[in-house]
Amino acid sequence: MSYLIEPKDYRPLLDKYETEQGIKVIKDFFQDNLATGLRLRRVTGPLFVRRGLGINDDLNGTERPVSFTISDMGGAVAEVVHSLAKWKRLTLADYGVQPGYGIYTDMNAIRADEELGNLHSLYVDQWDWERVIRPEDRTLHYLRRTVRRIYAAMLRTEFLVCERFPQLQASLAEEVTFIHAEELRRRFPDLPPKERENRIARECGTVFIIGIGGPLGDGIPHDRRAPDYDDYSTVAENGLPGLNGDLLVWNEVLGRAFEVSSMGIRVDREALKRQLQADGKEERLQLYFHRRLMEGSLPLSIGGGIGQSRLCMLYLRKAHIGEIQASIWPDEMRERCAALGIPLI
Repeated sequence: MSYLIEPKDYRPLLDKYETEQGIKVIKDFFQDNLATGLRLRRVTGPLFVRRGLGINDDLNGTERPVSFTISDMGGAVAEVVHSLAKWKRLTLADYGVQPGYGIYTDMNAIRADEELGNLHSLYVDQWDWERVIRPEDRTLHYLRRTVRRIYAAMLRTEFLVCERFPQLQASLAEEVTFIHAEELRRRFPDLPPKERENRIARECGTVFIIGIGGPLGDGIPHDRRAPDYDDYSTVAENGLPGLNGDLLVWNEVLGRAFEVSSMGIRVDREALKRQLQADGKEERLQLYFHRRLMEGSLPLSIGGGIGQSRLCMLYLRKAHIGEIQASIWPDEMRERCAALGIPLI
């Protein structure tokens, strides 16, 4: 079911043509800064992959991939990607990328089960990146350092956008606050996870919530993650499980927390077995991706996705992702947006 946040007295600060200019400025500048900061090389990513290889991502484990049969391959089934977390790790191995370096690509996906609204579309566009690491890099310290480098690229991009369009004002916090999902639960024990995110993002401006996917002290995960890419079960230096997380900022236009990136240190063999067993999905160990990981032919890595339309929404002070990208929306949402002065593409 679709859901529309209705900001009070909303007025776009850029017209449609200025918005298109802004989108190009942001996408060109940010990806160059991201690549420089993390030492990433651009590669070409797939729009779809073959079913049955374990390459496509499960996300929360319930989304249906958009699929089709390939006539020239005996009816083999292809799936439009949800993201490229596993594909990127295979590519790191195939390209022979060395520790300290990585890749990034434009990821375009169709997620038919999204709940449509200001932040969610059927169409997903993000920068998917992956970097080879050493065994000694599988630490919370390394994760935090990587998050700070990404955020530095975000701050530089915000400065450029505000210089280019003086009607926009900088709003990002100077630094990232780090908090584990369990610490956040203990701090706000009576609130559901999304409300916890709103409270901490409003308070801190920018926050990275660590340890998303595994059960917390009350037995309930902060949010779901597929068990075969992020490592959410290894106990880190802080004594809590999880080497992954989400980067959130406070969105003043919408008045709520706003996720711009999900990322983490990826599973090694032990974490993969542990997480698949906990989820009752050990049969996946027979799939192509999982076999390669278990046999040791895939490098250790850290990676994630950064929403392209999400970043553009944030910098350009937009109330709806449909002001940034062309997609399909329910008629009643289009009508209500028009009444609110939200110009959907």
